[in-house]
Amino acid sequence: MAETIKVLISEEEIDKRIKELAAEISKAYEGKSLHMICVLKGGVFFMTELSKHMTIPVSIDFMSVSSYGDATVSSGRVKIVKDLDESIEGKDVLIVEDIIDSGRTLSYLLAMLKNRMPASLKLCTLLDKPDRREMEVDVDYTGFKIPDAFVVGYGLDYKQIYRNLPYIGVVEL
Repeated sequence: MAETIKVLISEEEIDKRIKELAAEISKAYEGKSLHMICVLKGGVFFMTELSKHMTIPVSIDFMSVSSYGDATVSSGRVKIVKDLDESIEGKDVLIVEDIIDSGRTLSYLLAMLKNRMPASLKLCTLLDKPDRREMEVDVDYTGFKIPDAFVVGYGLDYKQIYRNLPYIGVVEL
């Protein structure tokens, strides 16, 4: 591994922001249940921590969607690797994603899930890279806006490694 990783967002900053997001989301859904859909694999770290700090009833499900493969940029082709285990019809749904950059994958996913008739459908991401946006995506809850750099850690990977880093780091190849 010849790459170097420089800390962009510390573990402490991430923990603090996740608690703030959980409070904001819990308040928005007060008196309701929330069905959280984690976009695998990267989103699992974020969703786990986020759900632990929620003060409302939550249920969870998982989807695996890919447009990267082993590359550092999106291929533009969206592939559903794992679909949901249960129906979202009539549920308040929150998609939980690790990062949004081009917006292609999330645009596709949002359109597909809207057709499944949820009561509401919102999007929460740990990281948002607006400079890379190619398709408009409305993000309801954002952890951090970051510059256009390839990042790893806290669920994000480079060739399936570095997901376990407790911070967000920039990969310097």
